[in-house]
Amino acid sequence: MNNNKRWLYLGMATISTLFLGLIYAWSLFRTPFAEVFKTWTVAQMSMTFTISMIMFCLGGLIGGHLGKIFGVKLRILISGALLLIGFFMVSTLNPADASGSLTKLYIFYGVFGGGGVGVGYNAVITTITKWFPDKVGLASGIMLMGFGLGGLALGSVVTKFIAKYGIFSTFKILAITIFVVMVVAAIIIKAPEAPAAGASKAAASDDKVHHYSAAEMMKTGRFWVFFIWAVALNSAGLMVINSAANISLAYGGSAVLGMIVSLFNGAGRIVTGNNFDKFGRKTTAIVNNLFMFIAGVLLVIGGMSHSLIAIVVGLIFVGLAYGGTPTLTSAYINKAFGHKYFPTNFSIANFSLIPAAIIGPNISAKLLEAAGGKYDSNFYALIVFTLVAFVLWVALNVTSKKSDNEGYK
Repeated sequence: MNNNKRWLYLGMATISTLFLGLIYAWSLFRTPFAEVFKTWTVAQMSMTFTISMIMFCLGGLIGGHLGKIFGVKLRILISGALLLIGFFMVSTLNPADASGSLTKLYIFYGVFGGGGVGVGYNAVITTITKWFPDKVGLASGIMLMGFGLGGLALGSVVTKFIAKYGIFSTFKILAITIFVVMVVAAIIIKAPEAPAAGASKAAASDDKVHHYSAAEMMKTGRFWVFFIWAVALNSAGLMVINSAANISLAYGGSAVLGMIVSLFNGAGRIVTGNNFDKFGRKTTAIVNNLFMFIAGVLLVIGGMSHSLIAIVVGLIFVGLAYGGTPTLTSAYINKAFGHKYFPTNFSIANFSLIPAAIIGPNISAKLLEAAGGKYDSNFYALIVFTLVAFVLWVALNVTSKKSDNEGYK
């Protein structure tokens, strides 16, 4: 087997996650939809993002189980088909039927879109990491960089399409484009048939690794502490990411400038993957916490002084912290609980996004409405969530100290 091809597979996987990451561009779609459906409230539109995140996690779990039956190519095609149906049906919403259209938006953007992204995400992440047993953190970071960059890299194009063709025609174009990308990914990407490059070193110590089944993993204290830590940090990030474009507009910037959070969401995944390979979970997690705390302080300062610069830099740090969490989840679950059951264990760990997707956006929406549209209280809440994450980081260090797979580093 030519292991040099693993970089080709990684490249194609990253391109596919770039398009899958468009699910995070909801803040770009929210304003155009609000202009068409004027009776939709902020909370109702935020629910679309929440549903998509819930279905992303469920789609990942389904994708993990499908991996036991089907190969990676079919799972990627299933992902593409779900996204084609979901996004195309969003393009058929009726402006004269606001209530019915909201329900359809929940179903086709939230359920089909989020579920399709989850299936595709699980398929490419769990397949490509098998090619990089020597660089799990880096490979995860690169792929997840694409996922995080989706909103920014394609955001300006989407914005121009919306301005020129309208929100409905744009979704039709996106449906076809994403489907084509996923078909190409299904053709190119393949799973390794034998130990990949770098596997010999990993295999030498593999006998010492306890490969936890999902049931075994969920009985450990350190899994649940890590899970709750991820919920806290993801909730903090989603409070801002859900409204990044609108926050930028509120302080004198542009909607696309607000999506800078996506750029550094991607960068944070590379930084975190590299940190994990070099320094381990303990150091990598504390860096993530510090990034989010710095973000909160800068956003509070920006809100008080109405400084666009402070707001933008704060969004940068939100992106770095939020982007690092899924990469750390992928690398940590693989290392701490073994790779044998990784597809299922990884998808279960990603369920931390469900409570986060409910807690973060909903608290954000309620605080925003109570404050008359001002974001200051959101920024204070972000700091509170980050302080909770610091406490959980300490608890994770304690519960991980005597584990069989994870060193205390």
